[in-house]
Amino acid sequence: MADVRVREQLCKFAKSLFDRGLTGGNTGNISVRTSDGGLLVSPTGTSFGSLDPAELSRFDSEGVHLSGLQPTKEMPIHSAFYETRSTAGAVVHLHSTHSVAYSLLPGHDSDNFLPPLTAYSIMKLGKVSLLPFYLPGDAAMGDAIRGLAGKRSAVMLANHGPVVAGKDLESAVYAIEELEETSKLALLLQGRSINALTSSQVTQVVSAFNVEWN
Repeated sequence: MADVRVREQLCKFAKSLFDRGLTGGNTGNISVRTSDGGLLVSPTGTSFGSLDPAELSRFDSEGVHLSGLQPTKEMPIHSAFYETRSTAGAVVHLHSTHSVAYSLLPGHDSDNFLPPLTAYSIMKLGKVSLLPFYLPGDAAMGDAIRGLAGKRSAVMLANHGPVVAGKDLESAVYAIEELEETSKLALLLQGRSINALTSSQVTQVVSAFNVEWN
């Protein structure tokens, strides 16, 4: 079977996310570019804790479903990132508790969802756009991501969960973990006077690590 290593890697990362409680039940979805320009995608209704490498949905470079089970109903999200970000090699979507909880609070900057608490969220994610609530599977979510014109590698779907695109599976997974951890920090610090990074410090991080920040 082609792409055996990539299939196994996808399932390994998914199980790691599941085992650590970052998405539960049969929630979340994950995809990766294959060497021929196609996609491997987690099937609809499946759990990150028990994905079968042989059953992953396989698409060709034109988006035609070739084999495996039916893909996640959130394909519009994945397709939108691959279409608008040439560097996207993998996309991860979770229903992670802290980021969802943080999205429910009022007063967010929709263009920059996360507060500047650490250098690492800036380095791994850049700005995270907060998108409004959509019904699960609604193609309008993909349209909203396309509307960002490739400027964001990560979005937060309000009342739903985060989505992150990375150059490969490893970077996408690590980045979405950083999004969840930063949201957790923000919740822990709610209502307190804190020493967040200053605008000058954020600029230093952006410059030093060549972060997309516009």
